[in-house]
Amino acid sequence: MTRLSSLVSHCLKVVGIGLTSLFVALPAAAQDSPSIAEIAGSNDSFDVLTALLDHAGWLGAFDGSNGKEFTVFAPTDDAFGRLPAGTIESLYRPENREFLYDVLAYHVIGGSVTSDQLSSGDVGSKSGIPLQVDVGQQVMINDATVRAADVIASNGVIHVIDTVLIPQR
Repeated sequence: MTRLSSLVSHCLKVVGIGLTSLFVALPAAAQDSPSIAEIAGSNDSFDVLTALLDHAGWLGAFDGSNGKEFTVFAPTDDAFGRLPAGTIESLYRPENREFLYDVLAYHVIGGSVTSDQLSSGDVGSKSGIPLQVDVGQQVMINDATVRAADVIASNGVIHVIDTVLIPQR
């Protein structure tokens, strides 16, 4: 090996170590991705979810400013449309505020959990009521099917589901 190739080899090793350290320090989700709130707010499929989060005063919790990571099982507008008539309207009533909080929190788990990290069994939701995860040919969260997984955000991950999760107390 010539002196020049030895020097280049040494520099590549040093740079490789430096880059590895950089990627360990900065997780993939933090690399210029929009926040959960930004993704939901910019996607027409999540208008109802975004409106309910805003009504509850929770949209800011998902903007990434609090330094917390979340996994959101996000029902689409079509999923909300399949709820019994009047359900969405009832969530806006002041007397149903606690139920709104429970419904929204039931779609959220702490931390950033990608699809390859999910396994079958109970997973604690932010509502305090566990979600039943079934990882098979399709990933199921209770009775909801994950339609799109691993939408990476700066503050977590979104998994798009086809059914609104209603907690049973």
